[in-house]
Amino acid sequence: MNEGELFTGGEADRPDVQGMRPGSEQGGAGQAVRSRPQPTPGEVDTIGAQNLGFSPEEYLARIAAVRGRMSDQGLSALIVTDPANIYYLTGYNAWSFYTPQLLFVPSSGPLTLFLRDMDARGASHTSWLPPEDIVGYPERYVQRPHIHPFDWVAFALRQRWEVARASSSPVGVEMDSHFFSPRAFRALVNGVPEWRLVDSFELVNWIRAIKSADELALMHRAAEVTSAAMDAALGTVGQGVGQHEVAAAISAAQARGSGTSWGDYPAIVPLMPTGESADTPHLSWTDRTFAADESVSIELAGVHRRYHVPLARTAVVGRPKQELVRLEGVVAEALAAVLDVAAPGVPTAELARTWNRVLARGGLEKPSRLGYSIGIGYPPDWGERTISIRTEDDQILEAGMTFHLICGMWMNGYGYELSESILVTDTGVDTFTDFPRELIRL
Repeated sequence: MNEGELFTGGEADRPDVQGMRPGSEQGGAGQAVRSRPQPTPGEVDTIGAQNLGFSPEEYLARIAAVRGRMSDQGLSALIVTDPANIYYLTGYNAWSFYTPQLLFVPSSGPLTLFLRDMDARGASHTSWLPPEDIVGYPERYVQRPHIHPFDWVAFALRQRWEVARASSSPVGVEMDSHFFSPRAFRALVNGVPEWRLVDSFELVNWIRAIKSADELALMHRAAEVTSAAMDAALGTVGQGVGQHEVAAAISAAQARGSGTSWGDYPAIVPLMPTGESADTPHLSWTDRTFAADESVSIELAGVHRRYHVPLARTAVVGRPKQELVRLEGVVAEALAAVLDVAAPGVPTAELARTWNRVLARGGLEKPSRLGYSIGIGYPPDWGERTISIRTEDDQILEAGMTFHLICGMWMNGYGYELSESILVTDTGVDTFTDFPRELIRL
């Protein structure tokens, strides 16, 4: 790709071209960037640096852990595009992930956040990064058919003298990130042919699996929002009430929060499969009204500072069907058995086997996984995309891990959902909320 394709405006619109050539005045500035040490969070005079979500030590420990795993995987650098991982490492938080953005993590030295130019100031407001490490790409690259923002980013990485020193070993890329498109990958392949781009295999996500004490404090506050949102849902469901009215009550409670625990936006909207449609998960809402003796499975999450605590319960308006009552008993027994066996040192597969044994005694089975790791979440998912609780996974539980156990039973023409968000402690597990584990009669 030639310079004319990269910069399509007139000469007055492209002062950055010369600066991207090593040896120019800005190239000299790039050498200074290369020689700078890793900045310390909280030491620059920006809004974000003065309002850190976590201590400087915690951010530095996260970066050190990432670089340790990079070394283990033989990576010279890491390209991070998952907004949850960018938030985890820098604190940057805005609804900007619908346009390409990436955090460049070299093996040493400063991290660099590349994002749309109009969002760069937002990074100074919410992240600890110094202004020189927040780089906005020009607006002319946004949603164009023949050029991509990462064309510009690849060239900018050269300007900052990052390309050559990351060429000795593979560069990791989050291949399964929701916001890393094939065009983005192609732009990097074409723009930095010296690099061998390889899958990082959710490197940062795995580090996020064990929560710090400060992270758990945020999740406990999120759980207060969860309880308020579920209370709002159950207080609104009723015969003749539209699903959209329940969704509105949930959304209001999710934003309002509880006490001093204000609510953040959830990665997933409220879900409420109803009646015969409850035989499948992940349905949202319409204006359909609830009928007498009809059940609804409500799945939602409370969120505080991007940390999610999901919860699901099933309610019935009137008298429940007998098959639903049967599911209620078996599922409650199976979940209790799982909570009893869960503890540090136990494989996740053992939790799944325990669940399956209780279901089998009741003549039931659940083909889908029982749960997954949770924490920071951005649309479209609040899971961490690492640990799953199923018989095929043998991850060992450790204190500080957090999971959503989703005991969903989707039958033929009806369904039942019961879930708990749990924390693995030093001796067992704790649940984040204390809603009764039963079919809720309204």
